[in-house]
Amino acid sequence: MQLGLIGLGRMGGNMRERLRAAGHDVVGYDRNPDISDATSLSDLVDKLVPPRVVWVMVPAQVTESTVDELAGLLGEGDIVIDGGNSRFTDDGPRAERLDTRGIGYLDVGVSGGVWGRESGYSLMVGGAAEHVARCMPIFQALKPAGEFGFVHAGPVGAGHYAKMVHNGIEYGMMHAYAEGYELLLASEYVTDVPGVVKSWRSGSVVQSWLLDLLDRALDADPDLSALRGYADDTGEGRWTVEEAIRLAVPMNVIAASLFARFASRQEDSPAMKAVAALRQQFGGHAVKTG
Repeated sequence: MQLGLIGLGRMGGNMRERLRAAGHDVVGYDRNPDISDATSLSDLVDKLVPPRVVWVMVPAQVTESTVDELAGLLGEGDIVIDGGNSRFTDDGPRAERLDTRGIGYLDVGVSGGVWGRESGYSLMVGGAAEHVARCMPIFQALKPAGEFGFVHAGPVGAGHYAKMVHNGIEYGMMHAYAEGYELLLASEYVTDVPGVVKSWRSGSVVQSWLLDLLDRALDADPDLSALRGYADDTGEGRWTVEEAIRLAVPMNVIAASLFARFASRQEDSPAMKAVAALRQQFGGHAVKTG
């Protein structure tokens, strides 16, 4: 099928290539003209055959204005997909505004980072069943092969809610590895910390893709000396903890991992170096060096 894709950065650009490799017609727009297939949002819409599907993959702070501009360009029967890291509470009002124009809306939590082009993306979708069904060829092409990697999580807002919880869990998992790494460094018994990490990669109950990425980071920089112990948070961890408070759900590990990121901005920490390295490895996120 044909898809308009707005935002061709680390995630969007790789998604375009994966979709094209699967035989889909993708018209991409980016502010960088060197990688864009269209000169403007209006030009992008003009290049699509109605009824259109347009996937927005831009930073959260510009998603609202992008969707509002699209609302004035699209028409009845079209669908807008927000695949960025929007807050789930933004989805309902956004869908209602688009619905007054006959435009459908789906929110899609996307996980896979810079590796998704080859390995596929985990997709968590919120929205009406008929809109999900229409976009399934796109979702099938983006997800990994096999039975896992996709869910229609519920109505509008459910996709971003699921991705919020996913990222909260990610915070906790990364920090558990990071604390273990710091304890190994401090121990007078262990002389090969990277080797211990490698020993956990197979046959261990703590093996995971995140552990593989920590091992990869240690291969490149065995003591992570090129990194500062500083890790940003992009919002999802805070929102997860806020929801835990609202619903009175105990969330000790995820809350502690979020607060540890705040602590990382106060002093250099070996544990936070590990978190920074993992974020760089799986998502291509910027790190602070020196």
